[in-house]
Amino acid sequence: MQGLSRLDRYLLAQLLALFGFFALVLVSVYWINRSVMLFEQLISDGQSAWVVLEFTALTLPNVIRLVLPVAAFAATIYAFNRLAGESELVVMQATGASPWRLARPVAVFGLIVALLMALLVHVLVPAARARLSDREAQVADNVTARFLTEGAFQHPAAGVTLYIRDVTPAGELLDLFLSDSRPNVNPTIYTARKALLVRGEAGPKLLMFDGAAQSLRAADGRLSLTRFADFAYDIGALITVDPRRQRRLAEYPTPALIAPDPAFLAASGETAASVRRQLHDRITQPLLAPVAALIGLAALLAGGFSRFGLWRQIVLAIAGLIGVQLATNLATGLSARAPEYWPTLYLPAALGIGGALFLLWHGARPRRAARRRGGLADVSGAGAP
Repeated sequence: MQGLSRLDRYLLAQLLALFGFFALVLVSVYWINRSVMLFEQLISDGQSAWVVLEFTALTLPNVIRLVLPVAAFAATIYAFNRLAGESELVVMQATGASPWRLARPVAVFGLIVALLMALLVHVLVPAARARLSDREAQVADNVTARFLTEGAFQHPAAGVTLYIRDVTPAGELLDLFLSDSRPNVNPTIYTARKALLVRGEAGPKLLMFDGAAQSLRAADGRLSLTRFADFAYDIGALITVDPRRQRRLAEYPTPALIAPDPAFLAASGETAASVRRQLHDRITQPLLAPVAALIGLAALLAGGFSRFGLWRQIVLAIAGLIGVQLATNLATGLSARAPEYWPTLYLPAALGIGGALFLLWHGARPRRAARRRGGLADVSGAGAP
């Protein structure tokens, strides 16, 4: 900050204050939307409020990563539009502040946001995704939360229907109904006054007490009824959990992606080209923050003065940001299908910087500056006695 002038510090303070406001608003809106979807999904699966809160908190770093470039763009647009409305921007330009001069604090502001994004992309987001993936696997393994929901018909597998009237605080399942009509199995209906879920060496077992089993033999169509005092049903066979679940590349920290060895490639199930593509994708994501901020400034300074404000320039800035985002989506899709095309990930940032520099050059041309000075002279001369 010592190398910045008073004007730079003033503009940077304005940008950072507005950036904090827009980031808070955008993160809140986006996060609440994601939280509502997670809340409905997890509560319907029988999870507690603490699990819902944990899951939503683990999605927060990725949400912040997504909205930071948009917040930087909105802060730049709002700050310079307000400066223009209060004639501060006109005073700055009249005292010799060219578009290149005004772009310096905006570039510093974009680099600060880029550093925040780099911290998220390289450290916080992979750690949060890894933790979220582990917790999702634990919840998937929780048979009680997935299937043993009272007062509702559950379908833990194709051809299997389970109903439990009530679950006591002690974990007893009261008035259980279980229909097993899976292929290659004689259709059987189990009813029991009480049941317990226990874990055995081969997986969870459902112990049913004081019940009956009605079985229909497919060979001759005969129905048999068997009453039992206790019966063990292998409910673990109905759970389809992948025991060899591999961590995705997005869950690994960035240092692990720099020089992947054969053991890492075998553990992740990815190729060296995919790992290289993931690494460069993380490198390019923070570049969107300074690109968005500079596009916003350059578009506002590219047009001339208008009594109707800067709406045309704001529309141009929004169109430029949309163009950069479309290019980002195309490059991401292309590199995902063909990881060897990872250099295309740098094209959106290069196009954005090139467009911003062109607009700044367009706004700083001497001809336009002379025309503006001539217009001001005509206005002042017209008002002279």
